[in-house]
Amino acid sequence: MGNRGSTKGAEKEEEARQCNTDSQAENMSLTAFRSMFQTGRRCFLQVSFSSSRLQFLYLLRHCKKLASVTQQQCAPVNMKEAQQKIDDLYSTEQRSAVLQLLNSASAEELAAVKSMRGRKSVNIIEYRNKHGPFQDLQSLLAVPLFQHKTAVNLCNFILNPVAKEEGNKQKKPSVVSAANTVKYITPEIERDRLESANSIVSIVFGTRKIAWAHVNRHLAVQDWQQEECTFTKGTYVPEVYLEEISSVVTKIPEADFYVLEKSGLSALNASLFPVILHLRTVEAMLYVLLDKTFAHNSQCKIVRMSRSTVGKHFQLMLGYSRTSGIDLVKQLLLDSTTQAEPRVSFPKEQVVNYRNLLSQNKQRRDEELCDSLLQAIAFYELLMLNHTT
Repeated sequence: MGNRGSTKGAEKEEEARQCNTDSQAENMSLTAFRSMFQTGRRCFLQVSFSSSRLQFLYLLRHCKKLASVTQQQCAPVNMKEAQQKIDDLYSTEQRSAVLQLLNSASAEELAAVKSMRGRKSVNIIEYRNKHGPFQDLQSLLAVPLFQHKTAVNLCNFILNPVAKEEGNKQKKPSVVSAANTVKYITPEIERDRLESANSIVSIVFGTRKIAWAHVNRHLAVQDWQQEECTFTKGTYVPEVYLEEISSVVTKIPEADFYVLEKSGLSALNASLFPVILHLRTVEAMLYVLLDKTFAHNSQCKIVRMSRSTVGKHFQLMLGYSRTSGIDLVKQLLLDSTTQAEPRVSFPKEQVVNYRNLLSQNKQRRDEELCDSLLQAIAFYELLMLNHTT
């Protein structure tokens, strides 16, 4: 009995000692855990501090590991990319192509690029007017609403709009057929009628000018001129539109077809609504007046041709925007005097006048005049190309 009593007493003393040890370990764990919160990142974990030192060591190790992982996740992943200059992301040819669009496109053409709709296209024009042409792509960051990511996305879209729109879809190269060419002409006209046309008058109009080019099937220019208009000065008065456009129609020569340019401006862009309204008004009046003046036997003679179709034919497209064709027209004029069989022939007595007209330094360039000629050339060349294929 005495041995049993002493044994039980020893067990009680051992239990008391173990409890005292566990209590000290728990207090130490709380103290160490609080100090860890004061010196490192806070980790809001719901834990219960039991009476085991092993659990404390595990908790301490786990929280340090969690703090390390969290710190890695919060690091700026794209810091290196953000510090890299935009020009370094592209080749010399790519930079040149993007800068050409940014420095030569009008506000309407810039707005046709999806990444520049709204105020961004206006900011580009205002920056050009104030600081001159863009010298490098990095200058885009000085334009309001343009940040590094925005500028890079814009450059990518200009260089490769098809990839942006279609993703991984790949189009098979197709040979241009006669049916495809007619599709660019609205309303639909029988191909035989189009191919039998001896001459056409190509008409292009803008906000201040109406230009036309009378060209025959041999690509010989018979008449090529433009008229200044004042109907955009002030309010949109129907009488002024009718008077000025009627005056222009009286000067346009008779032909088998009259080809009006179909603008590529989006009606969804609210900032371009006044321009689109003007273009639609001029187009409607030209359509009616030309049809009334030249239509015979109830056959349609007024058609529309897509501006982008002409741009693709002459490789003037940069993304969804079309660049200026003035340099191309100047080259055609030069070739008509230096080559035995030029692509386009002009009246010899007018070549010098045409070249002087396009060489003059003007505030507003003769884009409509050049575009009217290019549209006439594309009309015939596409028909001839499809006929041979």
